Amino acid sequence: ASVIQEMGLEGGLDKILGDFGAGEDGEKGKTKLELGGYVPPPLPKISSAGAGGIVAIMMGSVPTTASSTTAESETSNPQGGENVEEDEEQDLEAKQRQEELQKVRLAGERLQKEIAELAEPGASIVDKHDGKTIGKIVAPPAPGTTVLLAQMRLDRLGLLGDKEKWSRTNRILIGDSTKEYRYLPYLPLWWPEIDPETGKEKVVEEEEDGEEELDDL
Repeated sequence: ASVIQEMGLEGGLDKILGDFGAGEDGEKGKTKLELGGYVPPPLPKISSAGAGGIVAIMMGSVPTTASSTTAESETSNPQGGENVEEDEEQDLEAKQRQEELQKVRLAGERLQKEIAELAEPGASIVDKHDGKTIGKIVAPPAPGTTVLLAQMRLDRLGLLGDKEKWSRTNRILIGDSTKEYRYLPYLPLWWPEIDPETGKEKVVEEEEDGEEELDDL
């Protein structure tokens, strides 16, 4: 599964991943976790609903109501007529926040429309770096988001072998479009642990010590 993002918005990925993730930009955060005794998966693990919720908030698809802004302003000045200058300053800040949110929402709606038109089932995902097809669209984006289901090559995500790693500075093309995008792959919660050598699910070997103890009894 993947989240599609426009070029030049790398900070959005950082809001999702923080210091956690695969690729050269995520190695520092990964090393810190490994030193603490926990080895994280090569990609973030999250539910589709969780990914959709995060992206919807980032894209302004979950609006804030005007009543909440008004209530905040009234609560900050219960005396009504006093502190007029402070009220005007708060109203100006609230207006600026609403304008910024509206810009984010409009940009998000435009991107959602673009991806919905491009990401038809069967459309190819091409790595701009070498022109190779690295995946195919399986299902279109969830409404209000750019979260879609895609069948990706495991080796290009850092899940198979050690030659390739997903990078936050990736550049991809979708379908016949010439516009470049970035993609953020993530593992669904049901995804099993994969053997990086074979690409198959790891088989957990049962401990024989416990069976020997039972035999002794």
